[in-house]
Amino acid sequence: MSPEAPPAPVEKASRLRALAAELRELETKLRAGGGPAKIKKQHEQGKLTARERVGLLLDRGAYAQEIGLLVAYDQYEGAAPAAGVVTTVGRVGGRECVVVANDATVKAGSWWPETIKKILRAQEIAMRSRVPIIYLVDSAGVNLPYQGGVFPGQYGAARIFYYNSIMRRYLRVPQVAAVMGPCVAGGAYLPALSDIIIMVEKTSFMGLGGANLVRGATGQTIDNESLGGARTHTEVSGVAHYRVESDEACVEKIREMVSELPPAEKARASNTGSREASRPLEDLYELIPEDHRHPYDAREVLACVLDEGHLDEFQADYAREILTGHARVRGIQVGVIANSRGLVREKGKPPKFGGIIYTESAEKVAYFIETCNRQRTPLLFIQDVSGFMVGAEAEHSGIIRAGARFVEAMATATVPKIVLTINHASGAGYYAMAGQGFDPDFIFSWPTGRMGVMEGDSAVQAIYGTQLEKLKREGREPDERLKAEMGRVREDYEQQLDARYAAARGYVDACVTPEETRDALELALSVSLNYAGPHLGQFVLPAVLA
Repeated sequence: MSPEAPPAPVEKASRLRALAAELRELETKLRAGGGPAKIKKQHEQGKLTARERVGLLLDRGAYAQEIGLLVAYDQYEGAAPAAGVVTTVGRVGGRECVVVANDATVKAGSWWPETIKKILRAQEIAMRSRVPIIYLVDSAGVNLPYQGGVFPGQYGAARIFYYNSIMRRYLRVPQVAAVMGPCVAGGAYLPALSDIIIMVEKTSFMGLGGANLVRGATGQTIDNESLGGARTHTEVSGVAHYRVESDEACVEKIREMVSELPPAEKARASNTGSREASRPLEDLYELIPEDHRHPYDAREVLACVLDEGHLDEFQADYAREILTGHARVRGIQVGVIANSRGLVREKGKPPKFGGIIYTESAEKVAYFIETCNRQRTPLLFIQDVSGFMVGAEAEHSGIIRAGARFVEAMATATVPKIVLTINHASGAGYYAMAGQGFDPDFIFSWPTGRMGVMEGDSAVQAIYGTQLEKLKREGREPDERLKAEMGRVREDYEQQLDARYAAARGYVDACVTPEETRDALELALSVSLNYAGPHLGQFVLPAVLA
């Protein structure tokens, strides 16, 4: 008899592992778009789906980062997966690019309010880092029942065309538009304001109004192909520049055009070549505690993320509740700012709580940021922050002024800023650690990320504390109604603190799993370093200061 095979190792359960599995399951569902029937219909029309097009366009085998995959997943009764548009950062012929592709399997690629948000975010990434942006257009236009959230307003659809114009006239960001299906009404200005327009024969249409609208408005009878098809716009109107016979040929044409672009004037960041981390990323599942309130060793987490696990720590013995230092991610030099969780004991002083920002740590980080900014070193914020310290001692130490200096140093740093949220992103500490309002180049979260002003228990105390204290003085317990109310508050806060909730509203660019972390950070840094000028705002300050 042959010896029995050893039992397979049992995978240890963890909170992070469970949340990562749930995230992957949700992502798989969202990437199916409108479902098999709609995908089949797209193929029957002789067209590839948005994700098939993007997959052909980007370099095979290279890591690509989808931006906003979870946006709107918990709205519209699930009818708007990924808000009907695929926005991705990846490489085309080795060059970092941003891709925007309408998903025609979702309500014919029509624009929801969140579709606008995603397109604008993609354009902002391209503007800030001066990387080419490619539009794969296949959209029926505005989703009319939601036109009030799409058409008007400073950040309505018009903002897309404003960004088109700014990129074209001032920032010189290459814009390539491929019309691979319908492109109607105001949406036609997106390709019209691009540098290059490609159209696919027989399947593409571009016009301010379709044949039916023309007939109703003017009485003129004409078919869509004659009105605004590929041949019409390349032979008659001259609006389009290239005509190709298929989606596959269109993608090849785009790749050819990207290869013809002059090289970017990249930032001169130090890059010594990639080295492996000292610990595998898989170890992160065991390093992050089951209870998000429990401590862990931040240096061991960094050992999984940084090349050779090496952090050249800056002021290692001072304000130890926050870590600062120089490191590399896939060879790219970064300045790391990471919250350290756990109790920090100092001789002759009261202990400090990791994850809390004190006066000394605010001053330490502000100085470190300014040093990195002078040296043109990109900043990587590893965020697990519960807020700033409060109380008489903190106030008397000048924490408001120190915190303001921290925020100002971060806000005015002109180097690329990348954020990864591990657990907490709470209160003003979230702002100081390059929260979204301060325009970091990219902001990612692990599935364990928790973004909000406070935790559910703290909210219950803030709302019901006076009432509970009164009951306690009277020697009474909360009744069932009050307990139920407090339970609902906790539950509501838990939902809003979930990383998926933040991702669904565009508060983070993407939720990434531990295995994707180094790939995501390396690509984000590489994209950001395409531009050597100041990384401030979407376009205004870089345009003025460049």
